[in-house]
Amino acid sequence: MTPEFVVGFAREAIETALFIALPMLGVGLAVGVTVSIIQAATQIQEITLSFIPKIVSIFITLLLAFPWIMDKLVSYTREIFLNFPNYIR
Repeated sequence: MTPEFVVGFAREAIETALFIALPMLGVGLAVGVTVSIIQAATQIQEITLSFIPKIVSIFITLLLAFPWIMDKLVSYTREIFLNFPNYIR
């Protein structure tokens, strides 16, 4: 294994992890900013008012994106197993 291969392999793994986490992080960010704007406008500074909507929205997004996430993970894992003989050379 060359250092370039290891770096490329690690890069691909990190990109896949970030690509899979992106929908949940994006929705959490959007809901957090929206709730923060509402809190600033109404001057209500309750911590659960910002925490609960983010958790619920991220959970719903996870449920909706789960088939897509599983497809990406299965294809990534399949690619690793199919190319395994090439990796050990």
